[in-house]
Amino acid sequence: MKRILITGGAGFIGSHLCERLLNEGNEVISVDNYFTGAKSNIVHLLDNPYFELIRHDVTMPFFIEVDEIYNMACPASPIHYQYNAIKTIKTSVMGAINILGLAKRIKAKILQASTSEVYGDPKIHPQPETYWGNVNPIGPRSCYDEGKRCAESLFVNYNEQNNVRIKIARIFNTYGPRMHPNDGRVVSNFIVQALNGKDITIYGDGSQTRSFQYVDDLVNGVIKLMETPDSITLPVNIGNPDEFSIKELADKVIEITGSKSKITFEPLPADDPTQRKPDISKAKEILKWEPKIKLEEGLVKTIEYFKKTLSL
Repeated sequence: MKRILITGGAGFIGSHLCERLLNEGNEVISVDNYFTGAKSNIVHLLDNPYFELIRHDVTMPFFIEVDEIYNMACPASPIHYQYNAIKTIKTSVMGAINILGLAKRIKAKILQASTSEVYGDPKIHPQPETYWGNVNPIGPRSCYDEGKRCAESLFVNYNEQNNVRIKIARIFNTYGPRMHPNDGRVVSNFIVQALNGKDITIYGDGSQTRSFQYVDDLVNGVIKLMETPDSITLPVNIGNPDEFSIKELADKVIEITGSKSKITFEPLPADDPTQRKPDISKAKEILKWEPKIKLEEGLVKTIEYFKKTLSL
């Protein structure tokens, strides 16, 4: 049994990670300030004697004894991370400094939840880990993109200077139960609009592409990454290389929900990437991991969750 700290443990991805690590027989401590996380995501775990809940903001120092740390804390949807851009950067940068300092003191292994957003609007397709990205450092998304890029730099430097055992997962678009219904992300947007019989809003002409991975696949990937030898410190893409246009996604959601929703088109926001697809050869080789759940299967489970959440 390991003692594992998960920052952002009440969030969409963090809560699935808490559940999975508890089920594997570990002691899990969730730390969250509930800015985008919710107690409802983890309330079903509270009866487990090996689960602990702490309300704390990672921009403030934190002291605890654990074996491993998953640093998942940070709002991840544009609506939430742009709501308070300074706070978003602080969460990524000061949060990383505080949690890395903790890992250094207690000699814990630590994984950073980085993002495909470090690639910006990519000029290389699909994106390998060796690609440096095409990010606007002063654009509306920079608080998140540059915050995560800085966090990666901090992790690498703590490893090189202080021998902190690090892992960096570059997470691509992830969806599934416990997504925030109002997070503005394309999967939750389309499902909520379809279930409510409202028009489905596509920003741009719908030809821009994304790769969507189901949350269970992601959780498998980050746990496998955490289990790799200490010599593996460079970032690893965790994502689903199946690529879909936004219009294809909207059509699938309408089909599965049986909705009468029509599709409407709005202008594309600034710096919104036109393509996003992971090169996962490194994950296949090092982690022996690849996603198993197809988009249709994952959407069915996610739509069921939203039906219950929206009480439809």
